Amino acid sequence: MFVQRPPLGWNTWNTYGAKINEKLVMESADAMVETGLADAGYEYVVIDDCWALHERDENGRLVPDPEKFPHGMKYLADYIHSKGLKFGMYSCAGYLTCARYPASYDYEWIDARTFAEWGVDFLKYDFCYHPVSEKSDILYKRMGLALANCGRDILFSACSWGSDHTRQWIKETGANMWRSTGDINDSWASIKLIAQSQLPVQEYNAPNCFNDMDMLVVGMKGSGNVGLTGCSFEEYRFHFSLWAMMNSPLMIGCDIRNMDEETRKILLNKEVLAVNQDSAGNQPYFANSDYYTPNEARRPDEPFFREYPLRMVKLAKLLDNGDIAIGFFNFMDEPCEDAVITPDMIGLPLSSGRTVELTDLWTGEVLRTDNGIIRGRACAAHGCQMYRAKVVDRK
Repeated sequence: MFVQRPPLGWNTWNTYGAKINEKLVMESADAMVETGLADAGYEYVVIDDCWALHERDENGRLVPDPEKFPHGMKYLADYIHSKGLKFGMYSCAGYLTCARYPASYDYEWIDARTFAEWGVDFLKYDFCYHPVSEKSDILYKRMGLALANCGRDILFSACSWGSDHTRQWIKETGANMWRSTGDINDSWASIKLIAQSQLPVQEYNAPNCFNDMDMLVVGMKGSGNVGLTGCSFEEYRFHFSLWAMMNSPLMIGCDIRNMDEETRKILLNKEVLAVNQDSAGNQPYFANSDYYTPNEARRPDEPFFREYPLRMVKLAKLLDNGDIAIGFFNFMDEPCEDAVITPDMIGLPLSSGRTVELTDLWTGEVLRTDNGIIRGRACAAHGCQMYRAKVVDRK
């Protein structure tokens, strides 16, 4: 299957961990529809680890825990499909999953066929307890081939954490998205660390093999399985905006049955989602002259931000209709009063006779450039601004 846009959905892990059951997942599917998330494009309802019994059956098949899922996975898939949504599950490339349940190593074809029979549409495939005697790419190629021959379209979400130089071989496996980071937690420090590791590697991000920066923590507010310090509204908005700008899949991790208005405002921002879901799938690029370093000038694993510490990062991305998405992301612990982008950084020469008209994607306000200079407003500490820039005649 070919996946044109970054997948959108919800996953059980961040809030619930092992505390999952049929009722919770069905209620969350209901909430996807009732809250407007489904209408905004979120479609996958994904069960993470801890759904199975600790032993396979006599035929070598995985068995859903009957206490957690008394009607089985086909029943649950049918319910989710009846809501117009898609059903996702979890396994692992090792002997055991990360929570030490049976995983799919040497059972890839049995498990792929089982998932297809259950009506699964999405498989998150983790990397714990994998055999060290096997090459990492081979482990993912095994499941990729099994899924491609299981008789059902199942989106392959590879979750190898970016280890063993994943970016260099992941497209070979048939994976439609690939985790390039360690696990996120609900804190500004975690968001910043992931961003720091991902900004320099966007050349490995493209349609049908999206760079997954891990699930969203928007709206968790320090609660749940990966809850830590929690984040402010500004930090959650920064997190969502940057993940969207970077073409990352957006998998919600909060309790969507009980979202507050601030959380809804972020997750349902259709203009920011449109930047993430743009059909061109073009990579974002630095519009900072001080961060601009051609890739060939760096070794493949050179730590980019030892040389350039994160301050105000300015990103741009060419969209399918010729507009440009522009983001100002303030990583500093104090406000930034003045952030600018010169037109040459987005490929717009003065000789073109053109300028841009900016629409603020969070306020809806329309702005013009200042003598050709794109000037952001004052930006709060850990805050961001996002604009959609339309090329217009200079007056």
